[in-house]
Amino acid sequence: MTMIDAKTLLERMEQGEDLMVQALDAKRRYDAAKGVLASDEVEQLRKQTEALFEAVQAYQLRVLGGSGPTLH
Repeated sequence: MTMIDAKTLLERMEQGEDLMVQALDAKRRYDAAKGVLASDEVEQLRKQTEALFEAVQAYQLRVLGGSGPTLH
């Protein structure tokens, strides 16, 4: 694994902030929808939230020098 300096790591993590904000916003929408929207709509929001958090995790793994899921 290649080591990166703190400044580079910070820059890369900041580049992923928009994705993290999207994931957190999706989680808020999902939580707010529970018990309010129809179950199929809530499930769709859950799937969107899950996909966004998986994308965040994959990005962070790559930033840290690990191997994330294969990109298609």
